[in-house]
Amino acid sequence: MATARLRLFPHPEEEMHADESHEPSAPIRLADLYPLLAQAYRDNYVWLRDFENEEILVTQDLYEVVRAFSYSRPSA
Repeated sequence: MATARLRLFPHPEEEMHADESHEPSAPIRLADLYPLLAQAYRDNYVWLRDFENEEILVTQDLYEVVRAFSYSRPSA
């Protein structure tokens, strides 16, 4: 299985503003994100802990699935 690689792209200078907020503004597909997060978690990358308290916005249907999954208990 190929290892996913994170690609970073700097903002063009003309789009940068002094009063720019740090609101979420970079869409990413979950299929692109979860292999990277899984690898970072598995290999205990320190940078991942820097974002532990960040909140993410998800669609309502994904929220409901994750919420239901978090309440489910594995069978014995």
